[in-house]
Amino acid sequence: MLSEKFYEVTKNEGVVSITSWGSDAQPSVRCTWNSYLRITQDQRLLAPIAGFTSVQQDVAVNDRVIMTLGSREVEGFNGYQGTGFLIEGRARFTDSGEEFDQMKAEYPFMNKLLEITVESAKQLL
Repeated sequence: MLSEKFYEVTKNEGVVSITSWGSDAQPSVRCTWNSYLRITQDQRLLAPIAGFTSVQQDVAVNDRVIMTLGSREVEGFNGYQGTGFLIEGRARFTDSGEEFDQMKAEYPFMNKLLEITVESAKQLL
């Protein structure tokens, strides 16, 4: 589901925006960096988290999230300088386990691991 272009974007720095919404339908938006993302063999997205309390509260009620990310360094459609992606999926937060421990070793600041199971991935530019 994730294209080679998506992998290329994640290898270049850029902002990642994660949007969630709970039962009140008010969105919560938080950001991280492309360089913090890890992609598992089964194409789940992992991110080290310190905070994101409103997103955690939303995900406890509604696990659907929208993620956007991009990079000016990766050529998009029709030679456009830069490209981005819209990811829709289901999120969960963990604070233990093998993947958590691996990420914690790399990012000691984290207190949660965000895992997104991708349901759709669309290149925007």
